[in-house]
Amino acid sequence: MKIKNYIFFCMLIFGSLIQAQTANLSDNANLSSDITYGIAGGEELKLDISVPEGDGLFPVCILVHGGGFSKGDKQKQPKHLFKPLSEAGFAWVSINYRLAPTHKYPASVEDLETAILWVKAHAKEFHFDPSRIVLIGESAGAYLVNIVGAKNKKDTRVAAVVSFYGAADLLLRLNARNDKPSATFSDYFGVTEVNATTRKFLLAASPITYVRRGLPAFLLLHGNKDETVPYEQSVNFFAKLKAAKVPAEFITIEGGGHGMSSWNKINSDYAVQVVNWLKLTLKPQH
Repeated sequence: MKIKNYIFFCMLIFGSLIQAQTANLSDNANLSSDITYGIAGGEELKLDISVPEGDGLFPVCILVHGGGFSKGDKQKQPKHLFKPLSEAGFAWVSINYRLAPTHKYPASVEDLETAILWVKAHAKEFHFDPSRIVLIGESAGAYLVNIVGAKNKKDTRVAAVVSFYGAADLLLRLNARNDKPSATFSDYFGVTEVNATTRKFLLAASPITYVRRGLPAFLLLHGNKDETVPYEQSVNFFAKLKAAKVPAEFITIEGGGHGMSSWNKINSDYAVQVVNWLKLTLKPQH
């Protein structure tokens, strides 16, 4: 009898923990976790989905976590956006992707493209509006949304891109380090020395290379005290987007470092600004 009571008690505790985790992700939506959206490199690719209550079609945000391409998780880094997006009536999909150094470029780029195709294929099932898909990435994830958005392939085309402190010009990043590749360059891009071949490779892997008229709308956010991904990455990317007549906005977080957690400490209203921009940009297509 004592054993049965103990098991029942454990089940109650476990159930409470699950409910608490779900509430932490989103209070006003239906959550589905750890759905497989693809298999690549011997790994199952997982995502979480949050869909607002009520009738769709809902605009859907694909969230891409950071972590230097070598770590991070779909439930951690983007968590500051879960509730604001849900409360504003957006569906969101938070993805995991293959990580370095085991999986080098372009593995994670391909995974994001696979996730976009999955969202489009399952739009009817989850009441997504396939004409209002937006990519939102932070840090390494921002690089991924930058390059997928800038390449703008027909099958993986989206309506908008939101980039939090992401790299856009890898050669500029390399020059800032006096041509000394960082651990990220070696672990993810496989670049250990600088020569004509690697420069050509990094140029082809830079989102800024693909900027042209006809791209989706871009919103860039960057702290001007960022010591991990230099602020000038977004400054230059924004200038290139505007020169190409791409709809783009740039929000500077004054005194902001690298990461939304640091922005929260300076009481930034970045989440409100993102939601407002999305509402203006993602207008229903009739």
